[in-house]
Amino acid sequence: MSETETETEDGQGRDPEVDKELEGVPEQFLDDSDEEEEGEKPADELAQLKAELEEAKQQVLYAKADTQNVRRRLEKDVADARAYAATGFARDILSVADNLARALETVPEEMREHSKLEGLVAGIEATQRELEKVFTQHGISRIASMGLPLDPNQHQAMIEIPHDEAEPGTIVQEMQSGYMIKDRLLRPAMVGVAKKPD
Repeated sequence: MSETETETEDGQGRDPEVDKELEGVPEQFLDDSDEEEEGEKPADELAQLKAELEEAKQQVLYAKADTQNVRRRLEKDVADARAYAATGFARDILSVADNLARALETVPEEMREHSKLEGLVAGIEATQRELEKVFTQHGISRIASMGLPLDPNQHQAMIEIPHDEAEPGTIVQEMQSGYMIKDRLLRPAMVGVAKKPD
């Protein structure tokens, strides 16, 4: 050991100049025995930081998945809004189609050829054809009913009619036409279904 070093209690040498600078500092702050513990702390901190990073990565993945789900849902909502935007208007205009059909039904067959009514009937028929064309352009289609089994997803049974020829549950009368807009029900068909005669 050199002259400039002094022996400490634990056998380690210390520079006398350093001792002078550290005079008055309590011994507990000068103890070098904590160096090993301090060496362990960075390893613990590193492991903790790695765990936090892994957790943050997981949270980012969850956030991305959530964002993607929200985006898909929004795209579907926008597509549905475009496809079915005219639903309310279409439902309201169906009564116009019903009234045109009723107007044609009220004109007896023999009077349709009458010179005074011929133009009126031709006009109503042309309007009805034009309306059906517009319905088709916007994906509105009439529900088939007559002679088919009752489908509660498309038909609304109003009455039961005793019938010898039709199977029970078969539609034998249509009181009001039903319509679909693309793949959604716009209005159910109001129908009468066959039942066995009493």
